[in-house]
Amino acid sequence: MKRRELSHTEQLRQALSEREAQLQEAKARLAALEGSTSLQVGRALTAAAKRPGRGLLRLPRDLFRLWRKAGRTQQGTGRRRKAEPVRSFDAERQETRLLSGSLGVRDDRLVVAGILSPAARAAIEPYVRVVPLRPQDAQSAFESVDVDVVLVSASATAPGSLWAHAGDPAVADRTRVLNWVIESAESRGVPSILVADAPAPPALASLAFDLVYDGDLGVPLHRFNPVAAEPERDPEPAHVPSPAPGGVVVDRLVGRLAEDGLRRLSPGWAELPGVLRSSATVVVDDSGLADRALVCGARALLLGDLKRTHPAGQGGPAVRAVPANAGALRSSAASEELARLRESGPLTAEELRLVLRSVFLTDATPVRLAEIFGKVAFAPGSGSPSLPLRTREVALLAAPGDDNTSLLLAGDVLDQQHAPSEVVVPESAANLAGVERLRSHGVPVRLAPGGAPGGAPRPEDWARLARAASAPWAVLWTGPRGAAHLADLLCAAECSGADAVGPAVGSWRSSGGSPAAPDAVDEAVAEQEYVFVSAIAPELARRELVARALQPGVWNRHGARLLALGPLRGAGESDAPDHARTTPNVG
Repeated sequence: MKRRELSHTEQLRQALSEREAQLQEAKARLAALEGSTSLQVGRALTAAAKRPGRGLLRLPRDLFRLWRKAGRTQQGTGRRRKAEPVRSFDAERQETRLLSGSLGVRDDRLVVAGILSPAARAAIEPYVRVVPLRPQDAQSAFESVDVDVVLVSASATAPGSLWAHAGDPAVADRTRVLNWVIESAESRGVPSILVADAPAPPALASLAFDLVYDGDLGVPLHRFNPVAAEPERDPEPAHVPSPAPGGVVVDRLVGRLAEDGLRRLSPGWAELPGVLRSSATVVVDDSGLADRALVCGARALLLGDLKRTHPAGQGGPAVRAVPANAGALRSSAASEELARLRESGPLTAEELRLVLRSVFLTDATPVRLAEIFGKVAFAPGSGSPSLPLRTREVALLAAPGDDNTSLLLAGDVLDQQHAPSEVVVPESAANLAGVERLRSHGVPVRLAPGGAPGGAPRPEDWARLARAASAPWAVLWTGPRGAAHLADLLCAAECSGADAVGPAVGSWRSSGGSPAAPDAVDEAVAEQEYVFVSAIAPELARRELVARALQPGVWNRHGARLLALGPLRGAGESDAPDHARTTPNVG
């Protein structure tokens, strides 16, 4: 259990446990004293002195009985009644956590006490462990668990929610509970953070938060992605409103575009990914919503100032922006831009890959969480602010047989936009030139027993390397694939929750373990990407799956989810901006 400064209630509970322990010890000593021979002899002499007549006559008999009893007691000391066990303070904490349902969870994620909207909670749950706080039981829930940080989203105070209007002095009950949570967190050394992701009462930000972050929680790629999207999207553009009011100018622009055939939708937070995946073009008034549309494969017309730019492919810009001002109302700029986007259709495969890579490296939810948590000081014994990026750690497995191959390996590793957390090679490659170069650049290198295989590595060769790794993911390196190779593979895995990613191949139906001749269905599936298939040539896989030494053709029979992702076609490669923040913590 993590050790940190305890709250006042916990200190009182600990003091009570210590008093109970002292009382148990005093009872045990009193029982031992009352059973001692010296005390009983003294009582016999006192009784004889009070009644000299009969007492002196019975004294020899009583002393003889005490002598015999003392001998039997010393021989059977092992049968003495033991003192009752004392319940420690830690045992009380563990029992309370068991009753709260959080003791059995054993993982390395940060524990977040959250006052979050449903959308915000769904966005962060894969990367942190959320302990939800409700107004009616916030005190008992907060005291029953040991948390690393308190996270409050402004969207949780929206009308109709449990914490509606919290922070507003007019809603005294919820504001009082929220203030108690913040003060209790401060007494325990736990930082409290407010994420201003939606309009909220102005008084909410005036509470004693350690950090008020102006922005959202990033793009949750496990919810917004192009996985299994229909090839044919609705060509008619759709307007998707943001949670915050767009303003009078935005409403008038949308109304004017609706006269030209713009569909007006109002999906809930749970239906929003499906709506974006089914649309070719959307009109939005929030840059965060534009990012979500892009990673789903739709082009976006942003009514307002564009805060971020995305790589453009051959089909033109992925996002077009129209300022929401009086000039836009007097002109037909919005209609013209929407017409251009409509002609371009949905994002091409190259554009989609570039957009996903950019969001994955800079604006995805785990990156945003690490950025937010890095701005506050965690209590001693808590986890690292970079823990949300733990799911992106990857071990690169390679079996170079000579210096030339090892130098190719070193150049490919050092050029990656998302650096691997470790490189695993056979012991026979420990002194190769490329491996020494990796060590000189501070890349952790692990050695697996055995030597490099004579030909192409077999499943048992990859398994031997995977067992020596520690990262949750493993890349099966067979040659340079470009600087974005690891980023694209991990992005696809984060989007889909797949167990392995790689180019789709025909079904493995032959008994010899090699792929059989694909039929028409196999050939059609092999041309698609970001879809689940029955067979792939794995390039990224979960380390446990590789360590089982199974032939890749039978992975799906053992319950593995396989996602198709081939090499990037065309010459649209470009360096993604600022990928240093997503480099895993290898320290």
